[in-house]
Amino acid sequence: MSKSCKGLAMELVKCLSETDCVKVEKRSYRECAGEKAPSISSECVGLRETYFNCKRGQVDMRARIRGNKGY
Repeated sequence: MSKSCKGLAMELVKCLSETDCVKVEKRSYRECAGEKAPSISSECVGLRETYFNCKRGQVDMRARIRGNKGY
């Protein structure tokens, strides 16, 4: 279950690497992922929220029994 969010994490990093926040401003991925400015596309924001829900599902006991939905 620890690797169930790995695909989402890779997609999020790929999406963030194409934004102006990383390219132009040369900020870290962590800083750009936490930002809500228009420099991040809505696709990246959606991936960020999906990744968050995936990671939260890893500590949810109900999801641990059923297994995480993953990617």
